[in-house]
Amino acid sequence: MGNLLAFSDVMGTVGAVLLALLILLAMITVHEFGHYLAGKIFRFKINEFAIGFGPALFKRRRKNGELFSVRAVPLGGYCAFEGEEGETIHPDAFNNKKPWQRIIVLLAGAAMNYLLALVLLLLSFFSFGQLLVMAYRVDGADTTQSGIPLAGYVFEDGDIILSCEGKDMYLTSDLMSALEGRKEGDLAEFTVSRRTVAGREVIEVRVMLRADAAFSNLTDTAALWRALGIEAFEQEGGGTGYYVASASYRFGFFETVGRSVSYSFRIGGSIFKVLGQLLTGDLGLSAFGGPITTIRVTSEIASRGAQSFLEIAAYIGVNLAVFNLLPIPALDGSKVVFTLIEWIRGKPVNRRVEAVIHTVGFILLLGFAVLVDVLQLF
Repeated sequence: MGNLLAFSDVMGTVGAVLLALLILLAMITVHEFGHYLAGKIFRFKINEFAIGFGPALFKRRRKNGELFSVRAVPLGGYCAFEGEEGETIHPDAFNNKKPWQRIIVLLAGAAMNYLLALVLLLLSFFSFGQLLVMAYRVDGADTTQSGIPLAGYVFEDGDIILSCEGKDMYLTSDLMSALEGRKEGDLAEFTVSRRTVAGREVIEVRVMLRADAAFSNLTDTAALWRALGIEAFEQEGGGTGYYVASASYRFGFFETVGRSVSYSFRIGGSIFKVLGQLLTGDLGLSAFGGPITTIRVTSEIASRGAQSFLEIAAYIGVNLAVFNLLPIPALDGSKVVFTLIEWIRGKPVNRRVEAVIHTVGFILLLGFAVLVDVLQLF
């Protein structure tokens, strides 16, 4: 029996990892297809469209000369345009096309990622509802940590938080942003879905903070739960956990559409918050993860069910879109910057210099990805 359980656990882990790889491969393929589709519209010469990278497992050349391939390593892909890395006399080569056309082709990959992510969010929200924070066990104390009487200004077990201080909730960071700077004993306005005898009802409540809402960074959720009066517990292996969970809540048709769009923007905005806290030192490199960490976290979340699968896929899609548009050498955003410079100057930056910059950028990005994965081990 023990061997059967161990085998079942191994197969479950393998299945979860395969789900994660499927999500990553799908998002990268859709990204490259965006480049491909825009390139076809503007008649760019395309040499190869590849799913994955490394040795080819399958190849097929179309009559127009384009090569379609499936490659061994399912963590990448590319759409190879003629003359993308240098000079060529072919009139339909990438660098011989008009700058505005090249910019559209470069932006198309991120646009496709975002559109797919939005479709996945719509599907998730309409099928299951939106995942929101639920306090499923509230600290039973009748005073704050400093002895201030709570006088009933507390959540009830099972309250689902819809808004805080008039701001709709999407991510935990939205709660932190709405409460940032508030002090112990302050009253905060919430809209919650509460269980009643007649079923769930949406009501307005005032909650007294039980601790200062002072957060060191976006990962400091413990300070948030303490402030909201969520009951704590000792975790196995040490550390403190809090009785808080995610719960699905359904909105009306038009509100669901609007919230799906808003949620996608919030995901994108969170990337800039994280990068900002990295630059200020509020977040360390250990808060980041490379490909291995991404696969591990994605597999863990995706294996929880269809809703989690759709949401983590959408989250990765938006992240991939935004990250690729950053002006970092080797990424699409950097190539857009070089193309804009060419458009303004009327002539390109030396192609060899640009190629070296992108190559160095790629090596540094690869090194960064390896570094943050290694840091996860300590």
